[in-house]
Amino acid sequence: MTAPRLDIDLDAIASNTRTLVDRLVPAGIRVTGVSKAVRGLPAVAEAMLRGGASGLGDSRVENLERLRRGGVALPLTLIRSPMLGQVDRAIRVSDTSLNTEPVVLDALSAASLRNGSTHAVVLMVELGDLREGIAAEDVVAAAQSVERRPGLTLAGLGTNLACHSGVVPDQRKMDELSRLVDAVEAVCGATLSVVSGGNSANLDWALASDDVGRIDELRLGESILLGTEPLNRRPIDGLRSDAFTLVGEVIEAKTKPAQPWGEIAQASFGHRPPRRRSGTIRQAIVALGRQDADPDGLVPPPGITILGMSSDHLIVDVGDHDVSVGDELSFGLDYSALMRAATSPFVTTSIRR
Repeated sequence: MTAPRLDIDLDAIASNTRTLVDRLVPAGIRVTGVSKAVRGLPAVAEAMLRGGASGLGDSRVENLERLRRGGVALPLTLIRSPMLGQVDRAIRVSDTSLNTEPVVLDALSAASLRNGSTHAVVLMVELGDLREGIAAEDVVAAAQSVERRPGLTLAGLGTNLACHSGVVPDQRKMDELSRLVDAVEAVCGATLSVVSGGNSANLDWALASDDVGRIDELRLGESILLGTEPLNRRPIDGLRSDAFTLVGEVIEAKTKPAQPWGEIAQASFGHRPPRRRSGTIRQAIVALGRQDADPDGLVPPPGITILGMSSDHLIVDVGDHDVSVGDELSFGLDYSALMRAATSPFVTTSIRR
């Protein structure tokens, strides 16, 4: 088969989704599957839906369009504020979008009127992670302003934590979001249908809390795709971590000195290579580069050590493995490596259903 390639096990994705959906149902929390790490690959999205996700979300209009072309008919949420130049496309392809800026809301309102449709808005609240969000004291006024804009309807409130600054979504943060929901409903006189507590980093809290308050949705990507939680990158009990494997072909296999020689300066990506042991090693080069994956996020097979990666070459110490040119080596991936591999035009996909 062609390499490099991303081998995808859809049953593992569906199984992870089903497990998380079933665990969150008792708390009254539904799952929106997030497909951005795989660039909106329809087969992966369908596996999430098969596993019980109530809808899908992605941060890019282009990925949502790919999902629609792939036949996904269930609700789609644009989980990043639409760019002003994309509001018409956002209206056509997504049912809901996450927003913070009045000027964007104005543009969405105008686009909805042009399209003859109504677009649902979730206002994002800043709770400390310092990515997107409206200040808590401004949320009620922002909610009222959505209701005044023709073509828009206020679906709910949401927040995002642990992405930019690593702020943990805990009981105090979620209680604050719930209080804001109550305040908005009291003033606007309507019940919000979406209270989006956050992403996979919320799972520790959601599965342990005795009171999730008004939170009724989580946007889950990494936990479904990789079976890990983002706060400490620990495997989640009962989830599979083998849904994705990055496969590369060996293009050189030689015994070489373990240490480079000559005057040492920065390598191609600005780092200085670490000191290695003395003697010789059995070294292989795999046709994978930083254009294809994040080297820090690759997990090599047991007994093989990653020595470095340039744009197009992955250098490994194969140890006692008998490796020849033309052989394939398979690597596990973390979220960063998966995202880059799924985005690289040089990496093909092979899907196991």
